[in-house]
Formats: sequence, C-alpha cells, structure tokens
Amino acid sequence: MPLERTPEQSVFAAVDFESAGVIRGGTDTPIQIGMAVMPGLDLTRVEPFVSYLHTDQPVTWQAGQVHGITTEDLKGAPVFSSLWPEVKSRLGGRIVVAHGAGTEKRYLRAFPMHGFGPWLDTLVLARRFWPGVRDYSLETLIQAGGLSAELEQACPGRRFHDALFDCYASLILLRHIVTQAGLAEVPMVRWLKG
Repeated sequence: MPLERTPEQSVFAAVDFESAGVIRGGTDTPIQIGMAVMPGLDLTRVEPFVSYLHTDQPVTWQAGQVHGITTEDLKGAPVFSSLWPEVKSRLGGRIVVAHGAGTEKRYLRAFPMHGFGPWLDTLVLARRFWPGVRDYSLETLIQAGGLSAELEQACPGRRFHDALFDCYASLILLRHIVTQAGLAEVPMVRWLKG
C-alpha cells in the first residue's frame, strides 16, 4: 500500500488543469494539463509533461485573465482522451498530488474507472500544518514558505496558473511541509489520517 511508505520511499505525481471558464448555460472544460512525477522528495529528478487540450468552447475573458491562455493557443491541441496513455503512465500507481484536488478529480472522470490515487491534497495538508495563514492559495503558500526562488529555478519561464508551474509548486510545497514537520522518514499513513 503506497501510504504505508515514507515520503522518501514514495513516488508522487502532481497533476493540474487550467480551464476555458464557465459560459452561460454550460460548464467549464479543461484546456491545459500539467503533470510532474517526483521520486521521493527529489525535485532534481522530476519528469514533467504539459499540453494544451482541444475544446470546442472558447476561452472566456475571465479565464484568460487568470492563466493567459487564449483560444488561439489551443489550435492543433490534442483532445484530452487521446492523452490517456500519457496520463495513465504518469499517474498510475503513484500518490497523486494536487492543490485543491476537486477540479483535478472531476476532469479525470473523463477516464472512467481510472483508479488513480491515493490522493494527497496540498491545500488540506497546508491547512493542517500551517494553521492561520491569511489565505491558502498556492501562490500565497509558496511565498509564505520562502519558496518562490526555488520554484522559479525548477520551472523557469512559467507562472502561476500554468498547469506545469502549479504542479511544480504543489510538489515543492509538499516537500517543504514534509521536511519542516520532520515527516520524511515517517510512514504517510501515520500522519495523513490524523
């Protein structure tokens, strides 16, 4: 069982999506996926993947203001379902990491019966180990932890609300919390449940 291992013995796979935004009478749809696989807590060995995703829905102005992705950027992008082999190879059999994992879980339902998990939500983890932070956005937590320079070095040329950048941010935040709390050699089952 993956959670019986320590973080040092585990393989983490961060996933993040950016969306087109909600249109009247519709739902949002993913337009970018990022994944980053990290063995143990070793950020130097991360295996990254990022791709835009095809959609028939235009990117809303509001969504574009957040992530900077335009409808034009998506021309020629693959449909999400065509990335199943890539998604399965990166997330399968790993501890899946996301910040506010609800969105990622919802979009991965495009692959019924995928069985990804166990999940580790860095938002939940940060609230538990850093009570009282003014807000728990990924960007605020990275800044509060003094991790901005490390993130920029690990994933240069990108910014928050880029799916790959947010994956790296989640992994760096996870590693920081685990290290600060002295949990690197403690089986995760002992500290994740209570």
